[in-house]
Amino acid sequence: MVLEIIGYIFVTVGVLFLFLGALGIFRMPDVFSRLQAGTKATTLGGLGTIIGIGFLQPEWFWKLLIIAVFIAISNPISSHALARGSYKKGLRPYMKEGGIDAYAAVQEAEEEKE
Repeated sequence: MVLEIIGYIFVTVGVLFLFLGALGIFRMPDVFSRLQAGTKATTLGGLGTIIGIGFLQPEWFWKLLIIAVFIAISNPISSHALARGSYKKGLRPYMKEGGIDAYAAVQEAEEEKE
């Protein structure tokens, strides 16, 4: 009974984070913000949901733990690769007046060294 309650709490929190991630993707102004909102929230939401299901179905727990570890490793790496590829293709972050593109400053400094 206690494991079921804990499982339902984890699943509910996970689904809430998945919803907030989808909302963040919808509301953010540029690709980089959308990647960040989607990746962070969906990673936490997916982990919460998977762990909750592990509590609800104890015989699946170890298999679900392996899936959760894979998600925790692969989501941030894929997000980074997508952001870097987008930047190199010419997409720039949305900035208000006077904003600084720190990555462009680093690239300029590296070019000056060469």
